[in-house]
Amino acid sequence: MTKLGTEPHIHPTAKVAHSTLGRYTEVGAGCSVSHSSLGDYSYCVGNTQIAYAQIGKFANIAAHVRIYASMHPMERASLHHFTYRSAWYFEGEADDQSFFDWRAGQGINIGHDTWIGHGAVIMPGISVGNGAIIGSNAVVTKDVAAFAIAVGVPARTIKQRFPDTIAARLDALAWWDWEHERLRAGLRDFRTLSTEEFLDKNES
Repeated sequence: MTKLGTEPHIHPTAKVAHSTLGRYTEVGAGCSVSHSSLGDYSYCVGNTQIAYAQIGKFANIAAHVRIYASMHPMERASLHHFTYRSAWYFEGEADDQSFFDWRAGQGINIGHDTWIGHGAVIMPGISVGNGAIIGSNAVVTKDVAAFAIAVGVPARTIKQRFPDTIAARLDALAWWDWEHERLRAGLRDFRTLSTEEFLDKNES
């Protein structure tokens, strides 16, 4: 069992570069996190790849997920990366920094308390709202609303987790911003109350 704490837990086989990890976070075996942020309590497991993404708190990211599938220059005569990773191929040639800057500008935003299923791919420039679920092996090419469930290739929303009134109350409560001890004190409520009962008890 991995005991999580205020310092991020990074598996020895994981790679984290140019990124910020919050408290109680975990980056699992074989994962890669680059130019991204992972909010408090969020985790990724099993060879997931994340780049240029801002991920909220309590994100549940399954194995073999790819958040930010690198794009190739479709408008050029060649798709191949010899046109932008030129230093790999040609003595004295520099890489095309403008292309990398463009890639970095196509970042992904993922909200709090989300669940990204096994093998899902989230394309550059996408936003996924708080509480949303992305189904296994989905390919997300359009924004996903808060508390929506999106599945398929390309992903489409098949239902909302809650009625709009309940979703709005959850967003307003923002329990994901609670302190650690308040989360612990409310653990029984999270486990045993319906969402509406949980809101009724905790909104005051």
